[in-house]
Amino acid sequence: MSNHTVPQDLPARIQHYIDGEFVDSVDGDTFDVLEPVTNEVYVKAAAGKKADIELAVAAAKRAFDEGPWPKMLPRERSRVLHRIADIVESRDARLAELESFDSGLPITQALGQARRAAENFRFFADLIVAQADDTFKVPGRQINYVNRKPIGVAGLITPWNTPFMLESWKLGPALATGNTVVLKPAEFTPLSASLWAGIFEEAGLPRGVFNLVNGLGEDAGDALVKHPGVPLISFTGESRTGQIIFGNAAPYLKGLSMELGGKSPAIVFADADLDAAIDATIFGVFSLNGERCTAGSRILVQRDIYDEFVERYAAQAKRVKVGYPHDPETEVGSLVHPEHFEKVMGYVEVGKNEGRLVAGGGQPEGFEFGNFVAPTVFADVKPDARIFQEEIFGPVVAITPFDSDEEALDLANNTKYGLAAYVWTSDLKRAHNFAQSVEAGMVWLNSNNVRDLRTPFGGVKASGLGHEGGYRSIDFYTDQQAVHITLGKVHNPTFGKAQEAEAETHAPTDLDDPDPR
Repeated sequence: MSNHTVPQDLPARIQHYIDGEFVDSVDGDTFDVLEPVTNEVYVKAAAGKKADIELAVAAAKRAFDEGPWPKMLPRERSRVLHRIADIVESRDARLAELESFDSGLPITQALGQARRAAENFRFFADLIVAQADDTFKVPGRQINYVNRKPIGVAGLITPWNTPFMLESWKLGPALATGNTVVLKPAEFTPLSASLWAGIFEEAGLPRGVFNLVNGLGEDAGDALVKHPGVPLISFTGESRTGQIIFGNAAPYLKGLSMELGGKSPAIVFADADLDAAIDATIFGVFSLNGERCTAGSRILVQRDIYDEFVERYAAQAKRVKVGYPHDPETEVGSLVHPEHFEKVMGYVEVGKNEGRLVAGGGQPEGFEFGNFVAPTVFADVKPDARIFQEEIFGPVVAITPFDSDEEALDLANNTKYGLAAYVWTSDLKRAHNFAQSVEAGMVWLNSNNVRDLRTPFGGVKASGLGHEGGYRSIDFYTDQQAVHITLGKVHNPTFGKAQEAEAETHAPTDLDDPDPR
């Protein structure tokens, strides 16, 4: 433990940020925040409840109704977003240090996430200035155009696995389009989220546009989802929580964007570039400590190369460097929290009865404390096994053989999830046909998960609802109003003309005798 370092100048407490001020909870309640190497409490955070959410939503609503933000020109908002990106970039080392300490992510990977957060703001800053909306013309008769408007207060609920980056992924488009926000970060990892307030103030974001309430999902998250003044909820997290949010948002008919769990397959055919496939599939499940929704946590390997693949994969998994999160050499750090550690270790024990353990299977040598888990590989896993079907969200992978393309597709689609899929083959026709048949929102062919920010991000089946990314994010955070203008003669069918004519022919005159007797 002597090698464990704690960042300098950690905050003494973590508060909410409402209407431009740092505040405690209305009822004064707090919760403990643990650091994942020692599992010791290092700070207390304000525990938000319904009353705190109400204050935050009221501030966001005021900033939306009365403040300048929604009415600013896209170029003006874009300038603020670019300033945010500049500040995030200039503080990337500090952000990464805090994120790594709070979440257990290896420092080099946390640094990459901090830079990606800046890129998310830059991307949407550019996109809103370049945004063009549709116009439809019927020459000489009609013009129809689309008028986009921000919707109001967006409720953003983010997970603990790459907290700062995933917050930026929602904050960027929500703010770019002119909405105001209430952010509820994950209770396991509130540290980096507390930095947004200072960054936004420095960049010139108007007061009340950004609000932050910490707290437990069942308190603060629940109150945000059920608040009638919050028309939009963007959530990233577990599928079960997504179902609860879906049910709770239903009475209010809210806009929902939900990026949920995954059990993504990586399919390796016999004609694949084996070196590249092994490197990518090792990275795909052990990067970010395996705590990533798009992890390729099921590897399906064609039988001709199966034995060689398993042997080489296991040997490389054993060489993956587990270490302290702050050490630049570390490839797998510490899982986020003891509760999650117990869950992952529970799956490791289940896996020992469901597959052949070829690497890992416990805590790594020298790290038999905290939340460290050795990269764990199970081979010969049957499709009905829990470790094949259920999301583990840790450095644990299941490898399963297949014979034909049809069997590979059946195995790939044989879970309730459908977020990502990775296909390794040198046969171009097979690659495209397989990609189009697999039940996944995103497919990578002969590639690790490298994402273009313009593409839609989202899953099918239990992996989510809706898409974000590029213009899909703009769609989610705006209302599209169609405006129709008639240019020529008004082509109106006229109701009631016949009766009018009839009424004229039967109109009474002076000669008519009013008394029929």
